[in-house]
Amino acid sequence: MTLEALLGAGAGRVQEHAPFGARTTYRVGGTARALVTLANARDLDELGPLVEASDRDVVVLGNGSNLLVADGELDVVVVRLVGDFAELSWRDEENEVLVSAGAGLDLPVAARRLAGEGIVGFEWAVGVPGTFGGAAVMNAGGHGSNMAASVVQVRTWRAGQSRNWHLGDLDYGYRTSALPRGELVTGVTLSLTRGDPSAAREQLSEIVRWRREHQPGGANAGSVFRNPHGDHAARLIEAAGCKGLRVGSAVVSEKHANFIIVDLAGRAQDVYELLRTVRERVLTSSGIELVLEHHLIGFGVDP
Repeated sequence: MTLEALLGAGAGRVQEHAPFGARTTYRVGGTARALVTLANARDLDELGPLVEASDRDVVVLGNGSNLLVADGELDVVVVRLVGDFAELSWRDEENEVLVSAGAGLDLPVAARRLAGEGIVGFEWAVGVPGTFGGAAVMNAGGHGSNMAASVVQVRTWRAGQSRNWHLGDLDYGYRTSALPRGELVTGVTLSLTRGDPSAAREQLSEIVRWRREHQPGGANAGSVFRNPHGDHAARLIEAAGCKGLRVGSAVVSEKHANFIIVDLAGRAQDVYELLRTVRERVLTSSGIELVLEHHLIGFGVDP
C-alpha cells in the first residue's frame, strides 16, 4: 500500500506538499510530502494503518519546539494530533489527582489550567513550549523537575494496537525514554496533588519571569545541546568563543549560549552548519563532545 491510498482516504484530513518547517519554532525549513491531521480515535483507526503503510518516514509534530527541518520538500508523512488528542481531564483519588492529558496538548496550557484548579506539581511545565507527546518521549523537564516526576502511564498506538506503558516500563533518563521509534503517543496520565491555587499561580509567574530574564526570544527551538554530566552546555559554548557566532541567518544567542536564533525568512541549512561548527569548537576547546537535544529531519547524519 502506498501514499496514494492514504491521500485517497484522507477526506480533508491529509494535505499534500504541506508547510512543515514553518510549523516549528525555528520557523525555517521546507515542506512535507503529506500532513495528516488526526482529531479522534476514529481518525487514528482509519488513517493510522495507511500512514504506517505509506512507504515514507513518519514524523509526529507537536509544537515543533525541538525540531530542525531541512530546506526544500521532504519525502515524509507528518502526523499532527488535535481535537480529542488535545484534551485535559482529572479525577481525585484519595491523596492524589490523576490527570489525563492528550498527546497534542501544550504543556504550558495544561500547567496554567491545573494550577488554576489547585492541582499542583506541574508548574515547572509552563516554561516548556512543547506538547505532551514529545515531552513523554524525551522526558522533558525544567526548573527542577521533569515528566518522570509525575508520569504514571503513557498510552501509545502502533499497527492498530494500543498499549499502556507504566512508569517502570519507560526507563526514563536525562532526556531519554524506552519508547521506541514508531510508537505514536496518544495520551499521558500524571499523578499530582491538591494545593494552594494562589501559590501555584505565583510559581508560574516566577518561572515565566525567570525565563524572560535569562532566555532569548525570537525564532529558536530551546536548548540546543544536552548538559554534560556535571557541567552546562552554555558554559562550554561560551568558553569556546561561540557566543554571538553567526552562520548566515543563524546566530548563537548573546543572552544564552545554548540557544540559536534564526532571522526572519532564514535558512535551516544555516542553523545546521552553526550547530556543527559549535559542536566542533567545543570539542576542540574542552574535549567534550556535546550531544544534540534537537531532532534533525532531512539532514541525514546529526552534526
